[in-house]
Amino acid sequence: MAFDEGTAERLRDIFEVIPFSSEKKMFGSLVFMVHGHMTCGVINDQLMVRIGKDQYQGVLKKPFVKEMDFTGKALTGFVYVEPDGFESDEGLAYWTNLSVEYVLTLPAK
Repeated sequence: MAFDEGTAERLRDIFEVIPFSSEKKMFGSLVFMVHGHMTCGVINDQLMVRIGKDQYQGVLKKPFVKEMDFTGKALTGFVYVEPDGFESDEGLAYWTNLSVEYVLTLPAK
């Protein structure tokens, strides 16, 4: 699999100012980590977003969002967002903020 370089650059711009963040290539995708936890990333042209189990059902009701089924089985707490859902800078910021806010509730690795 590959990832969209344009989306990757937009994510880099966001994460370069977030303390304790890093990027990592995994499974043909690019993910961004905070305190050692995956927050979000890009696979093909979709955004992968970690939102946690408590927000999962509500987030699935939003436009352009679907279950993350990377292995063929839905991974609760993670979603895919189609490009139309993060086309604007505000849209991308919404998803990255949601993900980082969740990850900051987890203990640092």
